[in-house]
Order: sequence, then structure tokens, then C-alpha cells
Amino acid sequence: MLAFLGASENIVFVTAIVLMLLIGVMQLIGLGGHFGLDADHDIDFDADGDLNLLGWLGLGRLPLLMLLVVFLTIFGLTGLIGQQVLDNLTGHLLNGWIAVPAALLFALPLTGLGARVLAPILPHDETTAVSLDTLVGRFGKITTGRAMQGSPARTRVEDRYGQAHYVMVEPDTVGQIFEEGDAVILVRREDGLFRAISRGDNRLPRIGG
Repeated sequence: MLAFLGASENIVFVTAIVLMLLIGVMQLIGLGGHFGLDADHDIDFDADGDLNLLGWLGLGRLPLLMLLVVFLTIFGLTGLIGQQVLDNLTGHLLNGWIAVPAALLFALPLTGLGARVLAPILPHDETTAVSLDTLVGRFGKITTGRAMQGSPARTRVEDRYGQAHYVMVEPDTVGQIFEEGDAVILVRREDGLFRAISRGDNRLPRIGG
């Protein structure tokens, strides 16, 4: 078994499985947020609502990180199972330059199918159906870090559908500081960051020294 897994023809598939396991471990021990593994990115679909290629692959049905885990699992297992079957039948493994594209052809549609199966089951932590600009004017809560101008903090904001986004926020006022747990209102988006003011129902803004 170790010889099979260590074969050069299988190194890409084994790497995919190992990467999937590493992502799972980091999420379990709570490192995901620190390394940006939440992948809370918004992908806009076509204006007419038609599914594009990304939608066909399942993007928008599951959080991006979860979709990556599904893909790595299916890709790695498809490749290894295919190589095992071929080895049993012929006594030889398929060259990696052929095996990897072949596994991709199977893994991509299966990933889309897996996303459709898992979407109703798994809780959603994001939505990809809205633009980030629509979050301006929404309430948020500082979840990680201390926000001050020049040093944004991670903030949880719910869109109009009640689904959560995690964005980087700085105070809109010079000298203002937001601590973890503070409630804020997003007032504008600038250079990939959101500017916010105190919501006013938690505690007064602090002025940094």
C-alpha cells in the first residue's frame, strides 16, 4: 500500500488528500480565520440569473473552502481508485500526465453534484448572491482583532437575506478604535476595506492615545 501511495504516478492524488486533511485539521483547531481559510468571497452570477461555469461547479451553493475540500477529496480518491483498478487489471499505473487530466474530468462534474447534495444539509456561513457593496449600511460586529485606521479587523455582517459575510473594517473617524464584540455600521467601502462607525448601542467609541 505504501509503495502504491508513494508512486510518482500517484503523488498528485496523495497530495490532494493530504491538503484536504490539513484544511480540516486547521478548521478544527480554529486556525482557519487566522490564515484566511474562511474564503468569504463574493462571486457575482450573471445578471439574468443563468448558471455560469462557476455555478455549474457548485460555487455559490457552498462556501468556497468547503467546495475546495469536496473537490480535493473527489479528485484524490478518483485518481487513486482509478490507478488501483488499472494496476489490478494490467499490473501498471497510468502515467501522471494522463491520469491527472483524466481524474479532473471526473472530479469537476462530481464536485458540482456533491455541492448540490451538501448544500441543503450544511449550514451556510456566506452568500454569493449579492455584491459586497450592498453591505454598506448594514450592522456588523467585530469578531477578530482591534480595528483602528490603518489596522482593520475582521467583522461579521449579515446581508439582506440574513446570511453572514466576514469583511475587513476600519473606523471611519480618525482616532476611533473598535474592540472585539463592538457593534458597528458600515458606512462606505474603500480600497477593498469597509469604513464603519459605532452602532451606538454597545459603548462609546474610544479615542486611541
